[in-house]
Amino acid sequence: MFGLHIADILVLGLYLLGMAVIGFWTAKKIKESHDFFMPRRFGKAMMVMFGFGAGTHSDQAVGVASKSFSSGLSGIWYQWLWLPCTPFYWLIAPVMRRFRAITTGDVFEARYNRSVAMLYAVIGMLNLSVNIGLMLRGSSEVISASTQGLLSANAAIAVMTVVFVVYGVAGGLAAAIITDFIQGILTIIFSFLLLPLIMNAVGWMDGIREAITDPSKLTLVAPAEIGIFYIAVIAFNGLVGIVTQPHTMSNCAAGKTEMEGRFGWMFGNLIKRVCTIPWCLTGVAAIVYFGSRGVEVEPDKVFGAVAGDFLPKILPGILGIFLAALLASVMSSCDAFMIASSALFTENIYRPLSPHKPHHHYVTVGRIAAVAVVSGGVIFAYWLPGVVAGLEIFWMVSAMMGLAFWLGLFWRRTTVAGAWAATLVSFAVMLFTSKISFGDFVLWDFNASCAQSLPDFMQWNGQLYLPWQMILYLSSGLIAGIIVSLFTRPVSAEKLDNYYALIRTPIEPGEQPAAPCTLPKGAIVPEKRNIFPNTNLEFMIPSRESVVGFLIGWSFVAAIVAVVYMIASS
Repeated sequence: MFGLHIADILVLGLYLLGMAVIGFWTAKKIKESHDFFMPRRFGKAMMVMFGFGAGTHSDQAVGVASKSFSSGLSGIWYQWLWLPCTPFYWLIAPVMRRFRAITTGDVFEARYNRSVAMLYAVIGMLNLSVNIGLMLRGSSEVISASTQGLLSANAAIAVMTVVFVVYGVAGGLAAAIITDFIQGILTIIFSFLLLPLIMNAVGWMDGIREAITDPSKLTLVAPAEIGIFYIAVIAFNGLVGIVTQPHTMSNCAAGKTEMEGRFGWMFGNLIKRVCTIPWCLTGVAAIVYFGSRGVEVEPDKVFGAVAGDFLPKILPGILGIFLAALLASVMSSCDAFMIASSALFTENIYRPLSPHKPHHHYVTVGRIAAVAVVSGGVIFAYWLPGVVAGLEIFWMVSAMMGLAFWLGLFWRRTTVAGAWAATLVSFAVMLFTSKISFGDFVLWDFNASCAQSLPDFMQWNGQLYLPWQMILYLSSGLIAGIIVSLFTRPVSAEKLDNYYALIRTPIEPGEQPAAPCTLPKGAIVPEKRNIFPNTNLEFMIPSRESVVGFLIGWSFVAAIVAVVYMIASS
């Protein structure tokens, strides 16, 4: 049936049933809206797997394998763009936790006002719809290719959507975290299962080096396209945007204290950086494997085509385990994103317009909003021209409100109008330098109209080089935010003092704030330790714990890069 053995179908059926049961079991624990959107009760192990599961999904494996298949080893940077950002998670996580917020929109309201929170909610929901659609599209490509097209991509999208919507809508974020613990383990299996099979078939790295004559395909940095400049700019763009990805708040704040958040988020994502290695090597090995057979494969279908060629020959049910792990990788992220988006709508758009309703009312609204955002993601999945193109769209959308967040965090003088200006100007420049089309109707195409007039160093294959596009919209937004802030009314001192007091005040065990972004009664605010005292700049002197953890993070980053370098050069 659909190119699957009966054992594969049984494995898939049991897995999908198990996830649904967990969702309905967790639903019994929901008493209030914060139980649905932000239960703060998980330890380090759960938070590590939540950080890994929410941030790791099969479209990333598809994207990395696809780019590695077409560009070589340097394609690993299509996910390793976050690698230089990972140590910063140790510093960011306690700040996010100390906001005592349910959503990142609450943070924007605490720093600016409700209008900025609503702007963020709209952009955040758009971001999550794009990401959900990207994940569904990437996963469907693997499923379709691994079953030789007998199970269509559209049918795969429908099945995945129904399952994660059912258990996510029922159990909320708690269901997402509990299922992510199981699904994280399956995702690790999914990441490494294919590598030894295809590497053995091509003669491991010796066979790859003998077959691939272009040396640029076997280097971590390929100066022609993915060079040091490309990596640095993409990584910086990722760091700007990571704080305003809506699920980041739950990654940092669903733990018992801030240590659970910082430990889970950094180390969960370091596991992901390791899993990126087999995705990349599978794509590079596929160059040799399919090339030696004279088989043409679409880059987005490489990962699934390898699975379809190797797994059914091993043992009945192995392909089912692979597909279950693939579903786990996408659903463990989609569920977290779905709940984050429903929280944004409910807490930052609906509740302010309709306050004083019973808690169960807001839970119901959140569930409806979750389904609506997922529907937008499904539409995007059907429209998306390719997984790599979708990744690039996601990178850019993620950074749009990051400028307002960082300006507000480090510069007291940033105003409400400045936050709007930074966001809208960066959006406008991003759209201006892109192609805007609806089906076959092209409204605007920057590359067709203007790219030829650009200096050569700003072009790649006759188009605006992606890093330069990012520099243009980030710098334009930053300049606009600063200039507008200097000429508009500052945020009140009382509001700013509360915002920065939140950041300085550690979370106490068992602490439950009465409302988002408020300190509990009797909280003692530590003295300000500013690197630049008596200025509008807010750069705090880091604690010893922050410095040590940050350096440990960088040591892991160096070790991961060194391992791949040795694999490529040995």
